[in-house]
Amino acid sequence: MSQPRSIFEDVDDSGAGARKEPEKGAISKGSSGTGRRGVRLWLMVLFMLVAVMVVVGGLTRLTDSGLSITEWNLVKGALPPMSDADWQTAYAKYQASPEYQLQNSHMDIAAFKQIYWWEWGHRQLGRVIGLVWAVGFAGFLATRRIPKGWGGRLLAIGVLGGLQGVIGWWMVSSGLEGQMVDVASYRLALHLGLAFVILGLIAWYMLKLGRSEAENMQARRGREGQLATLASGLMVFALLQILLGALVAGIDAGRSFVDWPWMAGQVFPPDAFALSPGWRNFFENAGLVQFMHRIAGYLLVVFALVAWLRARRSPNPATRTAFSYVGAMALLQMTLGIFTVLYAAPLHVAISHQIGAILFWVLILNARHQALFPKTSNIRGRR
Repeated sequence: MSQPRSIFEDVDDSGAGARKEPEKGAISKGSSGTGRRGVRLWLMVLFMLVAVMVVVGGLTRLTDSGLSITEWNLVKGALPPMSDADWQTAYAKYQASPEYQLQNSHMDIAAFKQIYWWEWGHRQLGRVIGLVWAVGFAGFLATRRIPKGWGGRLLAIGVLGGLQGVIGWWMVSSGLEGQMVDVASYRLALHLGLAFVILGLIAWYMLKLGRSEAENMQARRGREGQLATLASGLMVFALLQILLGALVAGIDAGRSFVDWPWMAGQVFPPDAFALSPGWRNFFENAGLVQFMHRIAGYLLVVFALVAWLRARRSPNPATRTAFSYVGAMALLQMTLGIFTVLYAAPLHVAISHQIGAILFWVLILNARHQALFPKTSNIRGRR
């Protein structure tokens, strides 16, 4: 039986009862800096690829190229037609589609090749993104360089990417039936919305991996709750506006009313409820859909400026700067939207508006991150 010890008795550091000092860096254990940097670099590559994918998808829609390939084959479809006979086969399949028969019956094979390459490039880029994710994830997993707690998050990006491919084909297939000459606008909105969700997740993970877990936990103590709430609201509102923009693109509503600030010379568009049943007008009536997109845009700008004004009272310069970028981008994006309307959505203006949406989305996420994990400064302005 061990002898009782006096509370005043010294404990030898080498003994069994030695008191252990707290382990330094315990928060970041299992999340090596090298692993975090490597994963972040990989996510940067994925982010750029997904952003380009969104832009190419927009160009595919604006050039009416999305229905040029009438089948989906994950492996064989990776190769374009390699001979004249292959081109004739692909052209014949397109000729059997409603879009060709009802709208493009004048199109020869040379014009068909132009729209084919847009859609093929869009699908090929999707394959590249899937490959980059799979190779990167497998490599980090095999070398055990995935930071602790990040495996599920990185896997989710791949799962959502696969789901996006399924939704993409589901969208295209809607334009190959009956009297359809375009894809269903509902499915287009879902497809674009999920693309922005994936883009947002990647951007958020990049921001979080920019610091160690210990630094993130330390920064979280200075959380600016009101600004974080405003940024979260902006994020949700911006995604809603992106979905409305997809509906506008899906039914070519951007080319239906080309005056501003009026619509056909009046505040509210004519025949806004001409479709039956009435609920269809909110998704398929060009006038009403464009009106909703305009009004939501105005409100979003006001929301962004309110958040900017509130952020000016933040004690953290990085937070103030992040929200200033959001406010400025909101105004620029609204201006691009107005020019898109006035010039009936020409290719270069419309795609600039879509790129603006990507920038606005990422800047909102950055502002939210700065509010949740602020970079504090001392009196001299140093961190």
